[in-house]
Amino acid sequence: MNHASFDVVVVPFPYADRLAEMRRPALVVSAPALQKRFGLVWLMMITSADNPAWDCDVAISDLKLAGVPAPSVVRPAKIATIDATRILRRVGKLAAKDAKKVKEVLHELTAG
Repeated sequence: MNHASFDVVVVPFPYADRLAEMRRPALVVSAPALQKRFGLVWLMMITSADNPAWDCDVAISDLKLAGVPAPSVVRPAKIATIDATRILRRVGKLAAKDAKKVKEVLHELTAG
């Protein structure tokens, strides 16, 4: 199954600071072409809104649409590349206004 940009999926997301991973929701930010050509997907971490905030976090405004059970944020600073076969399931989709904000923050973080 090809996953579209801004799908919310459940994956074993890798930690940035140690060799481990945790099953959690994540936001697909790559286009389906990456998966078709290379079998890879780019993901941003989704974490609880109760965690200490980062200045780049984007609040998820429609939890039901996104398929997350509790107040959560997308954390654009934490991006991972995984093999698409590691996606466990799709649970939802990010609301359009949240996707727009994620794009803006990603541009800020990559524009240099």
